[in-house]
Amino acid sequence: MKSARQSAFEALYKICYKGVYSNLEAKSAVDSLGSERAFASRLIYGVLDRMLTLDYIISKACKPPKPKLLVILRMGAYQLYFMDKVTSAAAVDESVKLAKNNGLGYYASFVNAVMHKIDKNRLDLSEIKDKSIRFSVPQPLINMWEKQYGAEATAAFLPRFNDEPSVFAVPNLFKTDAEALAESFKNSGYECEAAGGIIKLVSADGIFSSRQFKDGMFFVQDINCNKAVKALGVSRGDTVLDLCASPGGKSFCAAMACGREGCVLSFDIYPERVGLIESGAKRLGIENITASAGDAAVYNAGIPKADKIICDVPCSGFGIAARKPEIRYKDLDSIKELCSLQQMILANAARYLKRGGRLMYSTCTLNKKENEKITAAFLESNDAFKAVEQKNFFPGENGGDGFYYCIIERL
Repeated sequence: MKSARQSAFEALYKICYKGVYSNLEAKSAVDSLGSERAFASRLIYGVLDRMLTLDYIISKACKPPKPKLLVILRMGAYQLYFMDKVTSAAAVDESVKLAKNNGLGYYASFVNAVMHKIDKNRLDLSEIKDKSIRFSVPQPLINMWEKQYGAEATAAFLPRFNDEPSVFAVPNLFKTDAEALAESFKNSGYECEAAGGIIKLVSADGIFSSRQFKDGMFFVQDINCNKAVKALGVSRGDTVLDLCASPGGKSFCAAMACGREGCVLSFDIYPERVGLIESGAKRLGIENITASAGDAAVYNAGIPKADKIICDVPCSGFGIAARKPEIRYKDLDSIKELCSLQQMILANAARYLKRGGRLMYSTCTLNKKENEKITAAFLESNDAFKAVEQKNFFPGENGGDGFYYCIIERL
């Protein structure tokens, strides 16, 4: 069986240089590790969280090395700086071993020398004035946020990207409520606390293997996303459309709110992702959801008019960079085409809305071009609609992710 460090090395190389998603690759890498899963997972996500900081530390000890060596040195530097239970000797020795085990034996002495130099010349990271290096967030992204939200707000949420993301359990109201679910968790040894009708799990290790999960007592959803869906105000008997629904959390919230008297029609453009919605609904025992493949940007005359519409569009995802750290390193130019797609989806979604009905436009990003400017442009060109509520959650607010929503009503 592979060691935790070897698994982490392979995952990090694929994430950093092959473009694979961190959440999928990390899960695949650690699933077979048993007791070392937590160590490997922390190493993977920790290196991604702190990559710019680690590269700065490494730059003080050597010139930029080739990719596989850089991954090894990032892992070693992370252990030296951020993993108190790992001794310096172990961090150095295991880094050398990784080089030897991955066809880089020629560079073993180089890795050994650089790691010793990094260990000997420790930097006080709190004294680094460059915010990009200190918080490991690219400067163009910081510049964008400071321009859009102000320097003070940006400085407040930047540190949150390196916090351990919180896990929230939403009770399945067809089977239980928040109070009963919290009591059940505590009886099973999970430390948790109530947070506005949902449960914040202080430690979520093993939660997806728990009796409560298998029995369909809850699903996981960020608190700020949950607040957004509640703001839509789904009522008993409503017909609800969720147009970009996978993996299904918002649909599940809507299904509980509209009750058995109502229904939720959930769509996703990728047929294989429709199965995620269906399997989630089956586990929860939710029967008032129908999931289908469908393109949210293209009008479908077969879809009925709805009382409520969830329009959670594809976005740059900067609000969830604590969960998917590689997102923060995106080239800003690579997301420009998203805005036109978001406009198309919102305009199309509005065609399904009944008079007096409400639509929630939302993203999990921090970028006014994808958020406020999209909804403002729609409202300016559609006088039959009005905004009734708009909210931007910054990372760390309520202990959750960055998230934006705008509730739009058809007059």
